[in-house]
Amino acid sequence: MTIVTGSTQKIHQGSDVFQYLAAVTCTINVIVSGMHYGWTSPSLPKLISNSSSIPVTNDQGSWMAVMPLLGALIGSLLVGVTVDIFGRKRTIIMSSIPYFFTWIMIAFTNSVTVIYIARFIAGIADGWVFTAVPMYIGEISDPKIRGLLGSGVSVTWIFGILLINIIGSYLSVSMAALVSSSLPILALVTFVFMPESPYYYLIRNNISEAKNSLQKLRGLRDIESELNRLSLAVKSEIKGSGKFFDLFTKKTNRKAVLIMVILRGAQQLSGTTAVTFYTQSIFIEAGDHISSELATIIYFTVQLVCACFCSSIVDKAGRRPLLIASITGSAICLCIEGVYFYIKSCTNIDVTPFSVMPVVALIGFVVVFSLGMQTIPILMLGELFSPSVKAFALCFADIYFAVIATIVSKFFQIMKDSYGMYAPFFAFSLSCIIGLVLITFFVPETKGKTLEDIQAGFRNDRKLVTNDVPGDSESI
Repeated sequence: MTIVTGSTQKIHQGSDVFQYLAAVTCTINVIVSGMHYGWTSPSLPKLISNSSSIPVTNDQGSWMAVMPLLGALIGSLLVGVTVDIFGRKRTIIMSSIPYFFTWIMIAFTNSVTVIYIARFIAGIADGWVFTAVPMYIGEISDPKIRGLLGSGVSVTWIFGILLINIIGSYLSVSMAALVSSSLPILALVTFVFMPESPYYYLIRNNISEAKNSLQKLRGLRDIESELNRLSLAVKSEIKGSGKFFDLFTKKTNRKAVLIMVILRGAQQLSGTTAVTFYTQSIFIEAGDHISSELATIIYFTVQLVCACFCSSIVDKAGRRPLLIASITGSAICLCIEGVYFYIKSCTNIDVTPFSVMPVVALIGFVVVFSLGMQTIPILMLGELFSPSVKAFALCFADIYFAVIATIVSKFFQIMKDSYGMYAPFFAFSLSCIIGLVLITFFVPETKGKTLEDIQAGFRNDRKLVTNDVPGDSESI
């Protein structure tokens, strides 16, 4: 059987409006996830202060920070089984319910335990969202705009972090939670009108609904050639497979898993999640004349702008060049941050004339990190895996992310308290250097390739690290 997988096949003839609408509305809950992750940055300084109505210790605060990551382990395990049963769309819609109630719990509680529980439940919803959303966007998108739409997951997540830092810096913890509870409702009432992924319908052997979905997403009536291509590809991929252990027993899946492990590992071992949790605390310790609240808002605003810029160029510049440049710059900025804090805490040198340095270095870090390492690893999650194992793969990716991010966040707190702020930054810088080597040798280029092209390349041992434009047919 021969399947035409070249991305030069003319399938991009209609309107992309529904693809953009679907991508925007499905990522509203990603904004909510970002708000939960960023919540500790403006909230912990208030909760730990002597005037707090809820007495919180530093150790309790660190557990509040990582609780969503622990919840994501459970959520990812659940969704790995259910996303191919209930569908991508229903899974994303259902996540709105726990998100809403967790904000309500935080708004009205005076108990540390209730906050733990609320953030753990939010983490379960995160597991659903970060499995279903990248999968959904990767499957509905035309190859020519898949990079832009897929990068939107990271962009909206960062926007959520920025939004809660703005709201949380100037409102009480309770009022900020009440305001935040409106976002899951907005996600529920907007995304419900969007089409389901055609891949899901094809996996369920529902050809008519897959056709209707493609017609809406492509903005045209004649989609027979693309429908046939997708149908043949899905049948080929799901034949005789679809088990979790296929991720490790099939050569093509092992390659995809290795790439995922490298990308998500390099991303999290740079310390980005720990920095997100403790941004205000870092700026407070830096001791600059800029208020920690303002510095934090500037930090995440710059991160959002840079992530948007990356999204706009990733389909032109390619994944690999951006990843390599991003992680190289991150290593340099993190090293500068570590040097400043080492000199400040371990020497008698007066660093007052250079007090702006940690703010500049951290913003420099967020600039270069956002140009590749922030957005592209999540984008590529929706590109690397075949339909037969995609649910299991993204489930595994979320569990891996949660474990690594939890370890790194606790590592940051322990090293900071035991040795000083400089220690974790030196460790993160070294991790970036190791990640650079691994990305250079093992991560392929997927720019301009259809999902079928990428799988064909893995099967045929074709070198994908080049930037060639695929256009040939592949025999499967």
